[in-house]
Amino acid sequence: MTISSSMNAGVLGLAANANRLATISDNIANSSTHGYRRVETDFHSMVIGSGGGTYSAGGVRTTNHRMIDMAGSVISTSNPTDLAVDGRGMLPVARYLGHDSVQNGTEMLLTTTGAFRMDKDGYLVTESGLVLLGWPASKDGTIPTFPRDTSDGLKPIRIEAQQLAGEPTTKISFAANLPATDTDPSGNGDARTISIEYFDNLGKAENLKVEFRPVLGEDTHSNTWEMVIKDSASNNNETGKCKIEFNDDRENGRSLKSVTAVEGTSGGAYDPTTGSLSISVAGGPIDITIGKLGESRGLTQKSDKFTPAAIDKDGSPVGNMTSMVQIDGAGNVYATYDTGESRLIYQIPLVDLPNRNGLTSYNNQTYAPSKDSGRFFLWNAGDGPTGQILPNALEESTADVAAELTKMIQTQRSYSSNAKVIQTANEILQETTNIIR
Repeated sequence: MTISSSMNAGVLGLAANANRLATISDNIANSSTHGYRRVETDFHSMVIGSGGGTYSAGGVRTTNHRMIDMAGSVISTSNPTDLAVDGRGMLPVARYLGHDSVQNGTEMLLTTTGAFRMDKDGYLVTESGLVLLGWPASKDGTIPTFPRDTSDGLKPIRIEAQQLAGEPTTKISFAANLPATDTDPSGNGDARTISIEYFDNLGKAENLKVEFRPVLGEDTHSNTWEMVIKDSASNNNETGKCKIEFNDDRENGRSLKSVTAVEGTSGGAYDPTTGSLSISVAGGPIDITIGKLGESRGLTQKSDKFTPAAIDKDGSPVGNMTSMVQIDGAGNVYATYDTGESRLIYQIPLVDLPNRNGLTSYNNQTYAPSKDSGRFFLWNAGDGPTGQILPNALEESTADVAAELTKMIQTQRSYSSNAKVIQTANEILQETTNIIR
């Protein structure tokens, strides 16, 4: 029984070392595979109960586990859509089988790096057939609120290079100084004018002509102006009109004292809480911020100089995409257009799980959540426990060829020794047989 157990232990030793050699060969073969996580083989003894002064060899068994939580080194590339993760977190991807497959739903897989390129349909895919997933942005360039414990909100990232971009103007703010001397009784009453470009619902450029007409005082400065807004889209008809009065005391001098809409006009209602007034142009309402009461920002009145200081507005004309998309560390995907506008079109989250080594492994360095990995959560890159997304970067394999070759030598020696055990046990059994003869 003891000799037979020795032979059985030797056979198990051969099988265990053959298993270890398989993982070593896999690691060496993938030493240049981007994102590959090495596999380790652990040996575990098997004990058979002994009694009566004899000992029975139990042998050995092995278990294999992939070291998914150990990251490889990051190398730089020239492609902005080559992505790697700096720290904790994994990129959401899906198997790409063509345009129809992504339209009919996808199963989320995870990877740590990928060389993504646009295919003929505009999807960001790898040569191994993985499509990158992300949350699509709304038309206003913001990311809606999506659930974080499910992949339902994720969509394959598609860059429509022929798509035109353009947004209507809804908000304008400007600052200007009106000369106090213009409201003097001796003033000439000439209007001061600012022209502001805006974009209508079709992306066409129009202009607002803002006229400041001084109200001349009878004995001294009146500090009062009439602001008239004309819209080029409406044949330069008045679209807003209000009366503006400035403070002239020592504490609040130069700042707005009151803004009153002129009765009978279609626009110019002033909101003191926001410092803006609302007008209606041909394409819809526009809020124009001129400053809050008592503050020296926006419109002011001092000295004898008319000085338009700043104009800021939203909206953009229609433009074509001019370059490849850009991805920042937070996972925001931007498209750049020939108008100079850069628009947010997707956000790539990072997926985190309690036990990454419990993920189920698939081909092409992809993984899927399992009961051993725990439930996943979608984080904004850089938030919580996650790191940042690195563009122009790929993660190297975690397999160290020198270390694997050392293990291979050890495995070869161990395999030979186990084979010698079997040979010796066989010779002893042969000698036992010869005694009987």
